[in-house]
Amino acid sequence: MTHHTLKLKKPLAIIDLETTGVNITRDRIVEICIAKANLDGTVETRTKKVNPTIPIPLETSLIHGIYDEDVANEPTFKQLARSLAQFLEGCDLAGFNSNRFDIPMLVEEFLRVDSNLFDIKNRKLIDVQRIFHLMEPRTLSAAYKFYCQKTLENAHSAEADTLATLEVLCAQVERYEGVTIKDDKGVEYEPVKNDIDELHKLTSSTLVDFAQRMTLDKNGEVVFNFGKNAGKRVVDVLEKEPQYYDWIMNSDFPLDTKRKLTEIKLKMKK
Repeated sequence: MTHHTLKLKKPLAIIDLETTGVNITRDRIVEICIAKANLDGTVETRTKKVNPTIPIPLETSLIHGIYDEDVANEPTFKQLARSLAQFLEGCDLAGFNSNRFDIPMLVEEFLRVDSNLFDIKNRKLIDVQRIFHLMEPRTLSAAYKFYCQKTLENAHSAEADTLATLEVLCAQVERYEGVTIKDDKGVEYEPVKNDIDELHKLTSSTLVDFAQRMTLDKNGEVVFNFGKNAGKRVVDVLEKEPQYYDWIMNSDFPLDTKRKLTEIKLKMKK
């Protein structure tokens, strides 16, 4: 895009980051792209690779295609910070899921360098994903309209909702069976099949407990999904800190979570 149609009071910088991972405090930026929409309708784009000073995990490189050797000779964020701050001077900020990821990540990187270099106090923040989710709601009525081209009468009456859900599922299977998409590693696969085992795998395969305080990692191991032990194997945590189990059992977690954790603990004893 070389021109835009937005009515602006300040330039609007659309930001997208590639990073070593999704943890705002631990991970680092490996590439930053900014498309600056100016008041005169023009758009200038700037893209920079960044040496994150920490290794990029292979599974992350497979998603964005940037490997350690690609950034080994690039400047660090610290070296780029001043010119980046100048480029973003006086701009409002936008992105896709940017309020939860790109902006917090960027702010964190700037704060490590100098707490006064980059401030978001007087900037407007626009998250395009939020507009998408607001205007194209992910409700049953919206799905019924999208997949079945019908308006759901009596939404929230249980009978109308169950029948509409069945109709949507049938329409989804018809629409997507045979449709291939690419996974993280660029391998093509066909996610939707007219087969209940496959549909379970697609929608519920990493489910351990319903509150999702635990989940399965890529090796199929049960790991914690929250707090200080996020990403650690549940069996390792229970072994090293047995009091963590007691803390969960005595805290305000759902009974389902407590039961699943207890099952894991009992299996360990065997």
